[in-house]
Amino acid sequence: MSGANFDRLHVFLDIATEAALEGGAVLKSYWGKLDEIEEKGRPGDLVTAADKASEAKVLEVLQRHVPDHGILAEESGNLGNSASPYLWAIDPLDGTTNYTHQYPVFAVSIGLLVDGFPQVGVVYNPIRNELFRAAKGLGATRNRVPIRVSTIDSLDRSLLVTGFAYDRHDTEDNNYAEFCYLTHLTQGVRRGGSASLDLADVACGRIDGYWERGLSPWDIAAGIVLVEEAGGLVTAYNRSPLDLDSGRLLATNGQLHDELSDRLCEVSPLDRLPGIGHLRHRSPV
Repeated sequence: MSGANFDRLHVFLDIATEAALEGGAVLKSYWGKLDEIEEKGRPGDLVTAADKASEAKVLEVLQRHVPDHGILAEESGNLGNSASPYLWAIDPLDGTTNYTHQYPVFAVSIGLLVDGFPQVGVVYNPIRNELFRAAKGLGATRNRVPIRVSTIDSLDRSLLVTGFAYDRHDTEDNNYAEFCYLTHLTQGVRRGGSASLDLADVACGRIDGYWERGLSPWDIAAGIVLVEEAGGLVTAYNRSPLDLDSGRLLATNGQLHDELSDRLCEVSPLDRLPGIGHLRHRSPV
């Protein structure tokens, strides 16, 4: 990459940082003060005034600095210049359910895709005051200190994290079987509830691997850059190149990537596992 491109990414990283800090300040101002929580059509898929106000602040910063770029925002959808090679993928509150319960695992996530590839990522948790930043070729940091992935090289010594999609009540492809299977093969599997922070935790070595389905580009664009710039690897489940629109992602420290991929690909749906009955979501009676 040329010096001019590095300089440009530095500028975009600073813009993303400004936007994330501004959005985070909004989230902190609403913390514990929400009057109304809405569902967006699926059980557990929530939106609040904090989501909307944070997104408005992030958009204000981006539109001031890069008005000719495209934007994909969770609450507002596609905005700006759709013909631009630059697309900002924004989640103004990743972990809304956690946030509404005052569980402090949530973040503002801002990623920049250039020609469809994640190049800049910032993830900010304002309650824990953790700011993760990365740009292609420039490394990754937590609160401005360089970070690296872990060195764990086997599943039996690993700690993993995953998540469950909003449609888990209605589909057999719900990640339950993978969660159970990998819990038995590792030192543990956590469920944080914020994809961007799960990826940040892989990047800084707290977690050795992460997989999930049902994801949107705004959930993962920033975190992908963090993991890759911290020395990790991000692919599809089967180790093929990642398709951001597939909703599926496997991210590890690199050293246990093949083993985790193999184990994921051999898991059967939960209703086909021996001794486990077919599961269906039931309404309370």
